[in-house]
Amino acid sequence: MPKAVNVRVTTVDAELEFAVQPSTTGKQLFDQVVKTIGLREVWYFGLQYMDGKGYYTWLKLDKKVSSQDVKKENPLQFKFRAKFFPEDVSEELIQDITQKLFFLQVKEGILSDEVYCPPETAVLLASYSVQAKFGDYNKEVHRAGYLVSERLLPHRVMEQHKLSREQWEERIQVWHEEHRGMLKEDAMLEYLKIAQDLEMYGVNYFDIKNKKGTELWLGVDALGLNIYEKDDKLTPKIGFPWSEIRNISFNDKKFIIKPIDKKSPDFVFYAPRLRINKRILQLCMGNHELYMRRRKPDTIEVQQMKAQAREEKQQKQMERAQLENEKKKREAIEKEKEQMEREKQELMLRLYQFEEKTKKAEKDLQDQLQRAMMLEQERRRAEEEAARLEAERQAALLAKEELARHSEDQKKSQAQLAAELEEHTAKITMLEEAKRRKEEEADSWQLRAKEAQDDLLRTKEELHMVMTAPAPPLPLPPPPPMYDNDDNSDSEENASTHSADLQTEGINDHRNEEDRLTEAEKNERVQKQLKALTSELAQARDESKNTQNDLLHCENVRAGRDKYKTLRQIRQGNTKQRIDEFEAL
Repeated sequence: MPKAVNVRVTTVDAELEFAVQPSTTGKQLFDQVVKTIGLREVWYFGLQYMDGKGYYTWLKLDKKVSSQDVKKENPLQFKFRAKFFPEDVSEELIQDITQKLFFLQVKEGILSDEVYCPPETAVLLASYSVQAKFGDYNKEVHRAGYLVSERLLPHRVMEQHKLSREQWEERIQVWHEEHRGMLKEDAMLEYLKIAQDLEMYGVNYFDIKNKKGTELWLGVDALGLNIYEKDDKLTPKIGFPWSEIRNISFNDKKFIIKPIDKKSPDFVFYAPRLRINKRILQLCMGNHELYMRRRKPDTIEVQQMKAQAREEKQQKQMERAQLENEKKKREAIEKEKEQMEREKQELMLRLYQFEEKTKKAEKDLQDQLQRAMMLEQERRRAEEEAARLEAERQAALLAKEELARHSEDQKKSQAQLAAELEEHTAKITMLEEAKRRKEEEADSWQLRAKEAQDDLLRTKEELHMVMTAPAPPLPLPPPPPMYDNDDNSDSEENASTHSADLQTEGINDHRNEEDRLTEAEKNERVQKQLKALTSELAQARDESKNTQNDLLHCENVRAGRDKYKTLRQIRQGNTKQRIDEFEAL
């Protein structure tokens, strides 16, 4: 039995390994890859390999893998990549996996500067890629430095601005916060909708010469063929939509494109190598086929895929809405628990204050009782003193009467009697005065004792009210949580003619791409974001580090050009006029 061959296929986010038989065809290997990753929109993709001469080539599906000029190593190395690009990602890409593969490949092209992206757009795209990876910004989770290991911007953009890595991250974080509520899949789609308006998006560039020998670029993309001057890959000079081309062929290094307009001459250019012409022919045929397919009613298979994708999207939206409701319910419960905890703390504080007030009232009551007892003692002493004085007064009166009775009996001198009488009279007066004062003092103590008694009664009533008041209600327990096509005979000696007829019948609005607007023109939110970023970055820009593409982009912006306005401009006039213009370059 023939020995199996080990194969490693690298996608943009994974590595797959297979063992294939020597008889395995390119299509069988391709089918195995797409089945493994769950991809159904297979028409955009291909398997790329490095051939024995060091050139990247697309694996032919109709030939055996072992018969193609794959670089000999173990395992054999292939890259699974997008070979063709959609005209409008939001209209054409159906599956989430397809969007993800395009997102990662386009992102890599932008970060490596294979696709030129101006700084303000690069920062906005970086914020969408962060949303696609991390989801909604959460300050509790996404702390400072959460982007430190992320590759976010082209090296060129970072070099051209006087900003530290931390300052770039702060700016991207601000825009990340703007995308709150956006699904990761939607963030990828928004990224692609902006990226597809970049001038170099989805374009394969080839070195060519016209009949005069002028070195030019041929750009092959989803919309047609464009001609670029050698020092400007951003702004094509001449364009030919696929709908104007009826036949493509080459013989050796000479490439011939026959227009539908029979009055127009053939469009002829020269490539440096035969294998380049083979790649150009493959890309032209594939892009033209997709161009035609887009302009015809969807096939049953595509209709079914779109219906399934809509159902899956609706299901995801329902699940997300349910999750959001659960999240809101949990947040409401948490808030209610916090409110109840606050109320509990307030009640505990009030209870503590009641207890303190009660203690103070009891202490005041004890003080007043003690004062009342002291006053009562003072009152008793005053009464006793008053009684003693009264007794002395009575005794003095008796003595006076006795003296008066015996005044006549006693034979004393008038002077002595008068003196004694005067003495007793003075003593009586003095005693009466002392008695009066003691009575007043007793009255005063009695009044104060009465006031103390009244205060004591009031305090007892207040204490009784405090002690008999209903206890503050305890907080209720929280409710339960509601979690509801290169030949391997690709030798330069192979000089046979290769030709392909391109059908253009039965299509509608074949040049509707010329009426398109960029995402920034259609979407006011994106427009405002890009303006804000342009203004913000201008302050940190180092103009001395501008590249040729930066200068070309600035000139296009100044002249009011964008990808689709340029497309309209370079397709003006009839086919013959544009071919003549190409020959004159």
